[in-house]
Formats: sequence, structure tokens, C-alpha cells
Amino acid sequence: MRTAEIIRTTGETDIKVTLNLDGIGKSEIDSGCGFLDHMLTLFSKHSKFDLTVICKGDTNVDYHHSVEDIGIALGQAFNKALGDKKGIERYADTFLPMDETLILSATDISGRGAFRYNVNIPSNRVGDFDTELCEEFFISFVRKAEIALHIKQFDGTNSHHIIECIFKSVARTLRKAVNIDEKFSEEIPSTKGVL
Repeated sequence: MRTAEIIRTTGETDIKVTLNLDGIGKSEIDSGCGFLDHMLTLFSKHSKFDLTVICKGDTNVDYHHSVEDIGIALGQAFNKALGDKKGIERYADTFLPMDETLILSATDISGRGAFRYNVNIPSNRVGDFDTELCEEFFISFVRKAEIALHIKQFDGTNSHHIIECIFKSVARTLRKAVNIDEKFSEEIPSTKGVL
């Protein structure tokens, strides 16, 4: 099983993340932010990764530190759980519709962090969640996961739908990218011989 546990403690947050890439999509999420809990729960469901996220953060300030640090810890867990990356598909993409919204996500599990985010979220907040934190979460995740990730919006007018569609699309893309190709299960999918 490809699993990892990350404990991250700073002056702003205290986080525990566990991740099983070969799970069934079960989750236990308590980020301190209801909207992020919703996003991480559906991320787990659509990726089929088993995920635990427990965060005690300085939410009396706002959700920025918690969202950013959860992204960091989840990225670290993802990278660690992948191990040597033998046999993974490596590349994947997903066009995902949700009502009026259409999002494309694409990834390369390359060992190099690169992020492109072409999204227009019309409102500044969904509930008490600052919508700019969606981008911050994925910036942090990509840096520590050491992957290339592109997120592009093709349609969408409802801020909740846009963010939810992003999390679902990325989840399904990562699910495909980490899938083991049994025919090449002992090979690193790179001419370099390492990712």
C-alpha cells in the first residue's frame, strides 16, 4: 500500500495528514473550515484516496494559514506515498462538468513543481471562505507534491460550483496519474530512469 503520514506544527497551525493512494475514498476531515472540509471530502471521494486531515489553526485570524499549510502537508504526503513512482501512469487529465461549470485539470508527476491556474471566480467569498484561497491551496500542494498541475476554467458562473468542480477534476486526474500500469509496474516512466 502506498501510504504516508505527515505531522506539521508551526506557530500558526498544527496538522496531521494521512494518505492512502490505494484506498476507497474514505475520509475524516476537520480543517477548521466547513467549506474546505467539503472540498477535501469530495477530493477523497473522487480520487479514491483515503484521507485524514486534522488541523488546529489560527482561524481567529482567517483561514489562510490553515489552507496553505494543509496544502503543504497534503503535498508532502502525496510525494512520500508515491515512493519511487515505479509503474505509475504519470500523465493524466480530466474535463469535468458540474452544472454550468466546466474545468480541465492536467498533471505530470514529474518530480518538478509547476502550476498554471486560469480561473475566474466571480465572488470573493463562498460563505466565510475567501475564494482566492483555492489557488493558494493548490500552489502549496504542487510545490511539495513536486508535480506539474494545470487548471483551466472553460465555463462557470457560480463560485461554489467552480471551486467544487476544480477539486473534483484534480482528484480524478490524480487518481488516473498514480494508477499502476501492471504491464510496466517495475519501470520508472521516464527516459531519465528517475522522477
